[in-house]
Amino acid sequence: MQAFKKLTSNAIPLWLSDIDTDMIIPANFLTQTSKDGYGNSLFHNLKEKDHDFIFNNPDYSDSQILIAGSNFGCGSSREHAVWALTQAGIRAIIAPSFSDIFFNNAAKNGLLLISLDKDIVKDLCDKAEDPKFNVTIDLENQIVSADKDSYSFDYDPFRKTCLIKGLDDMSYLIENLDLIKQFEQSRRG
Repeated sequence: MQAFKKLTSNAIPLWLSDIDTDMIIPANFLTQTSKDGYGNSLFHNLKEKDHDFIFNNPDYSDSQILIAGSNFGCGSSREHAVWALTQAGIRAIIAPSFSDIFFNNAAKNGLLLISLDKDIVKDLCDKAEDPKFNVTIDLENQIVSADKDSYSFDYDPFRKTCLIKGLDDMSYLIENLDLIKQFEQSRRG
């Protein structure tokens, strides 16, 4: 997993609410259980149906931040949705709210999800219609900056540590194996 400390990128504006996991990665592309090979299928049906869909716009092809509407990632619990987003280069999503299951899947796979007030997110999304508009995310200080505005966000301390160090759950446990052994030893007393 790639470490995440600070990121500056233009942002993909996708002001839709209730974007579910089937919209993110349609079920017919879920042909394997490995994490590889899903990035090209991201929003496949929307890209096919609407040639003006934002993910078809080459001005956003290198964007690493997505700005979306409320309840992003609702629907089924498929982890493939997170894999598709990260393989397409998305490292962070800013939205007013996320599905709980999607939020947990994202954190475990190195995708930072940031919840901000709906009016702030809408304003950022409107400004992101200009592909030259950049957003900076500083995870260490938990700040989103754009233009001259800055917004603080809350994030789980454990997940923050894992993202900053580029660790998934298992890597975190392995990194702290000595501490775990010391704790176990002290419990046996």
